[in-house]
Amino acid sequence: MEIIFVLVIASLLVALLFLWLFIWAVRSGQYDDDYSPSVRILFDQHDNKEEKSNTKSKISDEARDVLLRQ
Repeated sequence: MEIIFVLVIASLLVALLFLWLFIWAVRSGQYDDDYSPSVRILFDQHDNKEEKSNTKSKISDEARDVLLRQ
């Protein structure tokens, strides 16, 4: 029975360690997207307002497809 308490405490400590590491990684910018801005220049953007709404969704769809091909 005592080993269960030791294992529960150890697992909680490991879980807290991983939580702290995740929060640290997010705050330090480890999950910032550096790839998409470099690809954005490859897509055409039109000045027409009607086409802008369509272009936005088209760019996001094309960017998603490019990212998924990796």
